[in-house]
Amino acid sequence: MAGGDAVAGFAAVVLAGGSARRMGGSDKPSIIVAGRSMRDRVLDAVAAADPRVVVGGSADVPDGVRYTREQPQGGGPVAAIAAGLAATGQATRELIIVAGDLPLLTTDAVTKLRTKLSTMDAALFVDQDRRRQLLCGVWRADALRRRIAELGSGVHGASMRALIEPLTVVEVEWAGADPPPWFDCDTEDDLRKVREWLTAREAAR
Repeated sequence: MAGGDAVAGFAAVVLAGGSARRMGGSDKPSIIVAGRSMRDRVLDAVAAADPRVVVGGSADVPDGVRYTREQPQGGGPVAAIAAGLAATGQATRELIIVAGDLPLLTTDAVTKLRTKLSTMDAALFVDQDRRRQLLCGVWRADALRRRIAELGSGVHGASMRALIEPLTVVEVEWAGADPPPWFDCDTEDDLRKVREWLTAREAAR
């Protein structure tokens, strides 16, 4: 179990295979911010999910977290999602799919997505320009399984837009002064901002 408050039928897939090309090519989700790796901060935010599955990156995952990789490796995010979904098991009805480099993701943000899903196939955050945050959303597992089956061998190398194109999506706005939960870290400046935000957030508690 992911914890005492785990929700039946709700799983999480954390995509952790990205490398920080603009930060020396390191394993980006493993970078430490405010005392914890970005990947583990994401896992904390999805603690209500059971199971939680990490796809790619370091296989050294916390107790109770499953690990897998897409086969063959390097197939892109849709292939990684397919591998993660398969690792959750058939009991999964709903799952959050997030990148492993979103250190500002919170349980409140996850809850907001889940409450907006309703009968749709997916609920995705959108930014102020209405751009969908394709790796920060909640999905219906049956719709995702169906779509992956339709793609077949084309799942390797497929784009996220190709995956989601025929699905029904509710777009979720993020209001308020807090930084958006989909903020990822691609540069050293991004890391600096995140560390400042997290320090301020924890000081305010």
